[in-house]
Amino acid sequence: MSLSATPSAWGILPSEWLSICQELQQPAFRAKQIVTGLYQDFAESWENVTTLPAGLRTMLAERFPLAPLTTVQTSNAEDGVCKLLLSCADGESIETVIIPSKDRVTQCISTQVGCALGCAFCASGKHGFTRDLTAAEIVAQVMAVCRILRDTATALPMSPRPGAKPALPRPGNIVVMGMGEPFANYDNVMRALRILNHQQGLNIGARHITISTCGLVPGIRRLAEEGLQFELSVSLHAPDDELRGRIMPVNRRWPLQELLETCRTYNEKTGRLVTFEYTLIKKLNDRPEHAARLIRLLRHMPCKVNLIPLSPVDGFDGRRPEHADCLAFLDALLKAKINTTMRRSRGRDVDAACGQLRLRSLNQPPQTLNT
Repeated sequence: MSLSATPSAWGILPSEWLSICQELQQPAFRAKQIVTGLYQDFAESWENVTTLPAGLRTMLAERFPLAPLTTVQTSNAEDGVCKLLLSCADGESIETVIIPSKDRVTQCISTQVGCALGCAFCASGKHGFTRDLTAAEIVAQVMAVCRILRDTATALPMSPRPGAKPALPRPGNIVVMGMGEPFANYDNVMRALRILNHQQGLNIGARHITISTCGLVPGIRRLAEEGLQFELSVSLHAPDDELRGRIMPVNRRWPLQELLETCRTYNEKTGRLVTFEYTLIKKLNDRPEHAARLIRLLRHMPCKVNLIPLSPVDGFDGRRPEHADCLAFLDALLKAKINTTMRRSRGRDVDAACGQLRLRSLNQPPQTLNT
């Protein structure tokens, strides 16, 4: 790696620090100390990495700045979900969500400031697209949560194997489902996920990392060639082109037939099932006829379906369906032998759906919410 073109510290793969130390004329063991300081001690500045000599810490601070994201607003839901509004160095704000469960913590991360794709029921794009996040900013979201888990003693509840080191206070699952379209920022997203997955870093398993796309076909094709075991989730939300084109403009560029053919090819190349996300919206796409069309569309597709009752969004007049209608939709797909689950809503009292906290913050002064 050329020092003149290096990213900030969080955007560097753990394996790249060895060549950097060589270029800086430092002994090889310094690379291990750097990686430990970053990914086990969760350093917020180079001064915190006290295993390094002061002169090297100064040099690293000048060449590879550590830029933690600033927490602007914290929203805590009654069910344990915690949503953070984070400020980047340029003042732009992004969101990340911590979702605890019985045996692990899941973190939902963002990849862009805003979104350009304009899905009708998504708050992320209501103020349009501002810019891509760097790989370092994507990784920094996870490091911010690692520090929270460490400082609140909320380590993973899983018991380590006998003789194994205690588990790092880190998310057990990463879902790339926050603000932005990951495949519209493909290179930065893939670099960030490789850093999070790296054995010398946080070592989050590839099968515990899910990338969610609204259907950017070129990105799915590229991912199929990566040779990685990341999970792929595709936002479907409608069983036909007419309806999907109305609520998801991306469908006009890559309609359902092309999208599904690409997903089938992805499955053939990787052996991984695609999960189709389907947000249920009252009287728009939740009727029995919609379920029947979806069954015809997916009957011979190796896939899973995740049904999501709508979380209300400012600026979209769609409503959450009745619980009975959601169950009827689920039952229809299960009877058709389509592998289907329904997501249990979490964090509804703090607007946990992506983009909502940022959307509110752009329209009112920041505040800390505790429920």
